[in-house]
Amino acid sequence: MGLLDHKTAVITGANSGIGLATATRFIAEGADRIFITGRRQPELISAATRLGSRAVAVPGDVGTPGDLDRLYTEVDAAGKGLDVVVANAGSTRVARLGEITEDDLDALLTTNVKGVVYTVQRALPLLNDGASIIRDRVPRSH
Repeated sequence: MGLLDHKTAVITGANSGIGLATATRFIAEGADRIFITGRRQPELISAATRLGSRAVAVPGDVGTPGDLDRLYTEVDAAGKGLDVVVANAGSTRVARLGEITEDDLDALLTTNVKGVVYTVQRALPLLNDGASIIRDRVPRSH
């Protein structure tokens, strides 16, 4: 018996790294269904294929509310609510302080701040009793 038997989860940024490792562990722990999302569709589809039939890939950007609406529409259609949300998606841009542009700052704030808020806000109506929300993000360079 796994820790996540009969549970449904959403993991953002699950096309690689910590998100994919989390998805892999959730499958091993018995999650019935995991919905994974990420911006890079080829990597996301590859991750879902590796994870197997309990993984559902929904391409999208956490900084785009419409993409999260699509994700949670699919979660809702599965009819089991949501037990775990892992808000893992994030990005880092390495630059000297004097070289950070407005575009750099906007991209970081959109993904790392707005994306977390949007991810959690849109999950709230679907959360089952006792559900967990996890912010699992370690900055890394790209």
